[in-house]
Amino acid sequence: MNQPFFAHLLESYFIALGVLLGGSLIGGIASFLTGQPLMTEISRFSDSIRIWAIIAAIGGTFDTVYSFERGFLEGETKDIFKQFLLIIAAMGGAQTGALIIKWLTLEHI
Repeated sequence: MNQPFFAHLLESYFIALGVLLGGSLIGGIASFLTGQPLMTEISRFSDSIRIWAIIAAIGGTFDTVYSFERGFLEGETKDIFKQFLLIIAAMGGAQTGALIIKWLTLEHI
């Protein structure tokens, strides 16, 4: 991680947001082409790919697990805190994307 932490934090947020929005909308195109209800499928896709958006944003699970291991075993609590903030930022981006999809599809009404 040779970039500043705040830049990495924002990057995590927007990667999760982009993965969720892009995956849902592109999946919606596929459902439209196969004759399925467009808005319902976009909403369903947004619910099902939320965890994958978070994983993509934090860069996979192995780096995160390694950072947690190093934090616990070597006493580097700063790394644990940073990874926790990155996960929270990714979850926020995925939640924002899911909220935008819910607003666009009006499936919550």
